[in-house]
Amino acid sequence: MNALYGTDQPDTLSERISVGKLAFSLQGGALRHIAYGGVEMIRGIAFLVRDRDWGTLVPRNTELLRETGDRFNLHLRMQYQSGGAELDVTVKIVADDQGLEVSATGAVDGPFETNRAGFTLLHPASVAGCPAMVGHSDGTTDAAQFPVLIDPWQPFMDIVALEHQRDGLRVRCLLSGDTFEMEDQRQWGDASFKTYNRPLALPWPYDLSANAPLQQSVHLTWEPVVTDPVRLPETPANVTFPETALVLMAQDALRLAENPLDIAEVAPQRLLCHIDCALSDAKGQIEAFAKLQSALPDLTFDAELICTFAPSVHGELTDLHGAMVQSGFRPDSVLVCPSVDRQSTPPGSEWPDCPPLDDIHAAAAEVFQGLTRGGGMVSFFPELNRKRPPLEHLDFVSHGLCPIVHAADDVSVMETLEAIPHITRSAREIIGDRDYRIGPATIAMRQNPYGNRTIPNPNGERLCMADDDPRHRAQFGAAYVIGLATALASAGITVWTPAAVYGPRGLSGPIVQAIAALAKCAGQPVHHAEICNGLAMLRVGDRTFRANLTAQELGDLGPYGWA
Repeated sequence: MNALYGTDQPDTLSERISVGKLAFSLQGGALRHIAYGGVEMIRGIAFLVRDRDWGTLVPRNTELLRETGDRFNLHLRMQYQSGGAELDVTVKIVADDQGLEVSATGAVDGPFETNRAGFTLLHPASVAGCPAMVGHSDGTTDAAQFPVLIDPWQPFMDIVALEHQRDGLRVRCLLSGDTFEMEDQRQWGDASFKTYNRPLALPWPYDLSANAPLQQSVHLTWEPVVTDPVRLPETPANVTFPETALVLMAQDALRLAENPLDIAEVAPQRLLCHIDCALSDAKGQIEAFAKLQSALPDLTFDAELICTFAPSVHGELTDLHGAMVQSGFRPDSVLVCPSVDRQSTPPGSEWPDCPPLDDIHAAAAEVFQGLTRGGGMVSFFPELNRKRPPLEHLDFVSHGLCPIVHAADDVSVMETLEAIPHITRSAREIIGDRDYRIGPATIAMRQNPYGNRTIPNPNGERLCMADDDPRHRAQFGAAYVIGLATALASAGITVWTPAAVYGPRGLSGPIVQAIAALAKCAGQPVHHAEICNGLAMLRVGDRTFRANLTAQELGDLGPYGWA
């Protein structure tokens, strides 16, 4: 077993290509970190196919042609399987010092089910606030700006051309072959804005047909211009490091009550107790947490209540409160989240039936008088951004984080740390001066808002939306959690939850020592927090943390090492 990654499964190999001042990486048929003269223009261009749960299908790749010199020319055959049908695509990459074009031609041999099939273009998150020009299919062009705060919906629609100016370059992208639109991927934790084909307002999944061959292209050009620096909002000053919490289910509570030393090394300040009324016996779940509280009376307990509101909002909350009183469970806070809001509602979809959040949290304020009350989402920031809580009833707002929603390779996971300041700035704009908590924030996904399930991972691979990621239990996981703490440190978070107690996202491996060291920093002033060139630097109180977020040595730190 690889000590760095927790698995012997290799990551996708990456190859750096240079043509004059143009440089980019090739990884599994995708282009990444496309730069000219050292300035990153585009974060990525890839032909991607998604299944009905938004999982990424992995193709069988065959290199057909490669020519190098003053001009780079590569032809790839990419074969995808779905429901017994095959999508056979030829991708051509042509690049020189003046431009880059990526084109695809594909056909299926039968009905091929997919949520999306085509090119995805990523602009780096650093273009936030940069001026842009957006060309549309009717020939019109709009002057625009990449959003500074994260848009809950698509910032740009019906795109055939997209131009931005940054760091002395004007970069222009021409798109053809389908209807493209953009989503602000920063809200999922990706450090990018994503332009993709097939609008989300259209039905999905859908079938590719043998009668409609697939043809798409992306053409990239650039030129030098004078650009102004972009100023982003300041982060809060005079912040302290948050308290550390661990999340657990009722069955975990009974196990921990019998083995309280299981969390002794980490010594968290809080335990986040997940109570799911969509499962049977909510009363029994509460009784399990009461037993744990008796065994660990010095810890602070927070209740995460997933509610169905049957037969009514007030009735269910009253029953839950009664079960707490009867069992002796005394949480310090309660967060109420509708069960249906665990699933995302994408643009163009119908909102699920749910009582108004005003009614829900007004009832919670009445039932749970004297307790700290929270709202938000037990999923991720997009869901909070699209369905914002009524602050007048709340003491705190929370959401989770997950770095493997759209990509799961090692570089992409660490790059999600770039997006966290964008998320926390945008969240603070929504919640004002309310306390801000980060719910479970682990590499693996505890529940999937975008499909019917998290993705099983019995072979320990790097999979998007997987319920288990072996890197969590390896040196990679320890470096990631130091990087996560660094990215969050300046945001004024009051509580963060970087792991579960047990299970695939639990306390196992090098992450234990990393979280234990960070937990000791609760309440201490944050003096410095920065991630730059693959190195996380964090100074809290009298402690200094450094973490190497790369697979190469950085100074005295080995790959994914920390000190």
